[in-house]
Amino acid sequence: MRRSVGRNLSLCAVAASMVAVGAAAPPSSASAPRKVPVAVGHGGAVASVDADASAAGIEVLKNGGNAVDAAVATAAALGVTEPYSSGVGGGGYFVYYDAKSRTVHTIDGRETAPLTADSGLFLEDGKPLAFNDAVTSGLSVGTPGTPATWQSALDAWGSERLGTVLKPATRIARDGFTVDDTFRSQTASNEARFRNFPDTAKLFLPGGQLPVVGSTFKNPDLARTYEELSRKGVGAIYRGDLGADIVKTVNKPPVDPGSGYNARPGELSAKDLKAYAAKYRAPSKTSYRGLGVYSMAPSSSGGTTVGEALNILEKTDLSKASDVTYLHRFIEASRIAFADRGRWVGDPAFEDVPTKQLLSQRFADSRECLIKDDAVLTSPVAPGDPKHPGTCGKAGDKAAPTTYEGENTTHLTAADKWGNVVSYTLTIESTGGSGITVPGRGFLLNNELTDFSFAPANPAVHDPNLPGPGKRPRSSISPTIVLDKAGRPVVAVGSPGGATIITTVLQTLTGFLDRGLPLVDAIAAPRASQRNAAQTELEPGLYDSELRGKLEAIGHSFKLNPEIGAATGVQRLPGGKWLAAAEKVRRGGGSAMVVRPAK
Repeated sequence: MRRSVGRNLSLCAVAASMVAVGAAAPPSSASAPRKVPVAVGHGGAVASVDADASAAGIEVLKNGGNAVDAAVATAAALGVTEPYSSGVGGGGYFVYYDAKSRTVHTIDGRETAPLTADSGLFLEDGKPLAFNDAVTSGLSVGTPGTPATWQSALDAWGSERLGTVLKPATRIARDGFTVDDTFRSQTASNEARFRNFPDTAKLFLPGGQLPVVGSTFKNPDLARTYEELSRKGVGAIYRGDLGADIVKTVNKPPVDPGSGYNARPGELSAKDLKAYAAKYRAPSKTSYRGLGVYSMAPSSSGGTTVGEALNILEKTDLSKASDVTYLHRFIEASRIAFADRGRWVGDPAFEDVPTKQLLSQRFADSRECLIKDDAVLTSPVAPGDPKHPGTCGKAGDKAAPTTYEGENTTHLTAADKWGNVVSYTLTIESTGGSGITVPGRGFLLNNELTDFSFAPANPAVHDPNLPGPGKRPRSSISPTIVLDKAGRPVVAVGSPGGATIITTVLQTLTGFLDRGLPLVDAIAAPRASQRNAAQTELEPGLYDSELRGKLEAIGHSFKLNPEIGAATGVQRLPGGKWLAAAEKVRRGGGSAMVVRPAK
């Protein structure tokens, strides 16, 4: 059964690849490493969405660096080649496995609201701002956390200086990278708003035109920014001239006067930058099929929501279930976990988040009993009360819909010859972030504060995700590392995709751990995403398959989503070998590399 299931889902993945957005591979170039979705070998591994970025990490590993050094190098390179998804103007979450102690550690590098912010941050005349007006504004920009994350990770577990690991990215920014279809299409989708900001237009619309596929894209301003960080450290952002430029840009967005665009100013201050700290946190942890699943605890909802859904699925033997039963149970577990996430998860510095209870098997059992094989739950499902699980299906509060999150981010995974592993997701939120480039600095600012609820999703129920002074908005980022009973890594995965990150990681884990799919095929399999909504989103490989009709017969309702997520992963193999895996098609395909490929 497992082999036939894997074959069916792989065929669906092929169907999905035929219509996925940005599916065309970039032209070959002497300066661009070749993209391959899977690689096996010794000496360590890196997987990301971009070949130049993966090569940057491999370069650091070859020079004696460890997985943390490689992860920071890869992330910095992604800030050059994936500037609409990541960069020093954003934030993220870093999960690290230490091979010597066999323990998992995490860093919360989420952006924070200004210290002047309150629950009405996105209200105007008492009403919530239109989402698009909030996105492209200084109002949406949170204090960046990515530079602090890099330094915190290197300080705690790295073996190289920041300046050393920034060298490959600095070189790419200075010398350029080859523009592919994905980069051009993402630029095109942002062209109108980029033209509102002269510095953004000058950088990303060279000569006033979209970048040409196959051309070389250079970012000398970002190269100089990386050089300054190499010399002065991240204090240049949190206490120096770089930070002063960020504050000035946020508070007075440099709009083209002729555009007529109203870019609402933010209220970021030097005090906000000085007060910022990336936080070392204990990871979320749950047990699944006897394995330890470690991820991000709040302020991200990723670890608790993926963990709760896995606990709900624990009672079902997914390895023997039919494709229909597997997808039905996966969808319903996701629906329930999102209902609980929306009610209970926020920044733990401001909210009483019952993390331990959300991840308890007792609570999961009180929610799992809602699932029926011949019927579908109606969304929005009411949340349960993890503090008092009690009777089956007992609701804690009234139902509320899941709020929207931007869908673009990037994820990387890395491992080294000593057995250390990193799963790291970083972001500037929407594709292109706020659309505002810091003049002369070469990077876009985030719009992460739009991940807050603009107003309570349900006025009758406390919303843990309203803005507050210095508060971190709730995230769905779910970098995950799975350990065996001996505390050794089995697999590490993660994905971009806003709230779909949670369902992507959940589906990839169950595809790999339960359904017997090779990691690269578990990543490639066509995705479903249910987030306590009336309809479940399906990629074309499922939407156009016979499975859709069979699920509709039970009561499911679906809508098409051309592309969900862009995952990467690494898997530990016997004999000190690593397997790196990335997307076959999504975002133009990902890039998996190892230090010494196996023959």
